[in-house]
Amino acid sequence: MTDTNTSSSTLAPSPTPTKKSVTRAYAAQSPDARLGPFQIERRELRPRDVQFEILFCGVCHSDLHMARNEWEQTIFPVVPGHEMVGRVTGVGDKVTKFKTGDLVGVGCLVDSCRECNNCKKGLEQYCTVGNVLTYSGRDRINGDITYGGYSKQNVVHEDFVLRVSDKLPLAQVAPLLCAGITTYSPLRHWKVGKGHKLGVVGLGGLGHMAVKFGVSFGAEVTLLSTSPGKEADARKLGAQKFALTRDAAQVKELRGYFDFIIDTVSAKHDYNQYLSLLATDGVMMCVGAPPTPAEVAVFTLIGGRRSLAGSGIGGLPETQEMLDYCAEHGISSDIEIIDMSYINEAYERMLKSDVRYRFVIDMATLT
Repeated sequence: MTDTNTSSSTLAPSPTPTKKSVTRAYAAQSPDARLGPFQIERRELRPRDVQFEILFCGVCHSDLHMARNEWEQTIFPVVPGHEMVGRVTGVGDKVTKFKTGDLVGVGCLVDSCRECNNCKKGLEQYCTVGNVLTYSGRDRINGDITYGGYSKQNVVHEDFVLRVSDKLPLAQVAPLLCAGITTYSPLRHWKVGKGHKLGVVGLGGLGHMAVKFGVSFGAEVTLLSTSPGKEADARKLGAQKFALTRDAAQVKELRGYFDFIIDTVSAKHDYNQYLSLLATDGVMMCVGAPPTPAEVAVFTLIGGRRSLAGSGIGGLPETQEMLDYCAEHGISSDIEIIDMSYINEAYERMLKSDVRYRFVIDMATLT
């Protein structure tokens, strides 16, 4: 395992493949199994497919939830990973957006119906027919299981491939494909910016990106955390304020203070405590996904005409917008690079919040 920031790798282009290719990967065979070496088949290139070598893949908390079937939707065997960046090694004969050698990324989706109102508006994440997840989904054409980025290469329709700038270290770009867009999208949707007071709950993979975007958009950012040790890091990331939510006095002082709160926590916690910190007409945006339902006191909402809202990732146009914004403003994830063989230990460390702030797998270590 190494802990460093790595710039983009080079990769010699390979000929366009004409048949299925066997690919090395890491997979979980059951909810209680450790991830281990596995072989998968990537499909033959369709006319508008892009094949790319995966150079780095971020490790999302969703990967852990899915590997352990905590959301009860996993198709086993599962190859996680939906924060992948790499270099194009082949394209179908009708591809117009990419060419061999381009730097690209793929996030949480690899297909959608393309025809519903949401898809037509660039909101593929809310496809009403049903989108196709990057892993543990079903291909719309042949029904094959989709496999994610804990692998050496992938094949994806060009409409779900994103262009990646070479202005940022490639490994640090990988988490933007989920952690980045998951926080960017709601902040943009609710137009959070100059003059607003934004609270960020949690300082993990999502939370540290929420702080960076909130500051970049001009909001006054306060980190809300149960850990006093997070204050120094929050301020280094740009947060102007910090509040320890285990301190009743600090929480009381903040009641009715925030215009917006973005809640990034994926563990069970009390939503009502944070809702009480919203001003009249304030909005709490939930992007973390705890595995168990939350109880919400309706009077907490009624008392200030407050809103409790959820948000997923962004659609493809917004994700590209986010990547371009990050390249222009020098925003990327703070990461710890790991070897593929370290993934099970990384999962255990994630459960302890022992990562600053995103694990990223160097796929060159998958041998």
